[in-house]
Amino acid sequence: MSRDRDIILDSINEGVFTVDEHWRITSFNRAAEEITGIPRSRAVGQPCKDIFRTNICERRCALAETMRTGKPIIGKRITMLDIEGRQKPMSVNTALLKDQRGNIIGGVETFSDLSRIERLRKEIRREYEFADIIGRSHRMRELFDILPSIAESSSTVLIEGESGTGKELIARAIHSLSPRRRRPFIAVNCGALPDTLLESELFGYKAGAFTDAKKDKPGRFALAEGGTLLLDEIGDVSPAMQVRLLRFLQEKVYEPLGSLKSFKSDVRVIAATNRDLARLVKKGRFREDLYYRVNVMKLEVPPLRERLEDIPHLVAHFIARFNSLQGKEVAGISDDALACLMSHDFPGNVRELENIIERAFVLCRTGEIETAHLHSWICESELGGEAQQRGQLSLEQMEAAFLVNALRRHNWNRTRTAEALGMHKTTIFRKIKALGLKVPKG
Repeated sequence: MSRDRDIILDSINEGVFTVDEHWRITSFNRAAEEITGIPRSRAVGQPCKDIFRTNICERRCALAETMRTGKPIIGKRITMLDIEGRQKPMSVNTALLKDQRGNIIGGVETFSDLSRIERLRKEIRREYEFADIIGRSHRMRELFDILPSIAESSSTVLIEGESGTGKELIARAIHSLSPRRRRPFIAVNCGALPDTLLESELFGYKAGAFTDAKKDKPGRFALAEGGTLLLDEIGDVSPAMQVRLLRFLQEKVYEPLGSLKSFKSDVRVIAATNRDLARLVKKGRFREDLYYRVNVMKLEVPPLRERLEDIPHLVAHFIARFNSLQGKEVAGISDDALACLMSHDFPGNVRELENIIERAFVLCRTGEIETAHLHSWICESELGGEAQQRGQLSLEQMEAAFLVNALRRHNWNRTRTAEALGMHKTTIFRKIKALGLKVPKG
């Protein structure tokens, strides 16, 4: 009987082991040997935690929970250490083991190695990510193409884009790709501080410069020495501060408050704004000479509504991140929920999308994010057809988004995706080619 059971278990592609009521392994199939690197002869008779070493063994053991509650667990993602100490991502299922009379005599656990799937995910991320910036749209790829060249230069950069589009991420990417990457990256929000505070924040001050100045304090220019300084929301600075910034950009020198001495500084400046500086120059609200100093290299970050095809990839990125941060196992997003997001105009851009997914995580414990987990007004705007009336969403963009979402849910396997969508696999291949999608082999 035991031999017949082993033959059956060895024919299964997933790793399988069973334990008795004392947590000692009673069977261990061939796939379990291959995945763990541990032979059956060594595993049988040993406590399961000594053989199947995972990140949940001590506190959140899936099999222990099943033995306690009597309820099976399906598709729980864990991390296992193999015999060589390498971490492997796994998916486990657990159930009770009963005899012919229905008495509980132990438990059974099956496990699958997700390493190949993780490699596929990394491959697709390489296609759609650049220095932590997510995007496969034409405009984002154009941005990715020129960032390395800009990073290699020492020129001042102006980044324009609406709030929430990721201007600071772009600035950090430029710094991390540049020869200055081992030196500090300092960001200052110029719009959040009044002139007097901004001046001391940027240039520092000497002891006695004002009533509470008990000792010298270095400014952000000094702290960023040899590195990069991001002047965020530079369009909000006053005319007086614009003069001081202009002098620094022209001469690379500054004076701390209360100092009679000028200090030379080796800092690369990146300016960012959600305003149209050229228009502010025409209105006389921004100095023309300063504008030309900061506008040596100009980058425009597109709003999310102009790169809707990036939404599925951004959603997948945020889901993976919140799963990791919150210890959840949200599998993805349903097509209906994705349709709602694709039809929303996102005035808050990527930051708004991140907040929407974070809220959905509060309501969604497992499975997929559904429309019920989204703000009602997001789906109402889609049902009302407002987005289509604004001409924001092309059929090609929607089709590409749905196809990528379906492929991701089926681990990029075209045949399984075709079956799920009720179409022939050659149709899937044809659509992937027609839509210009870069999809890893699944």
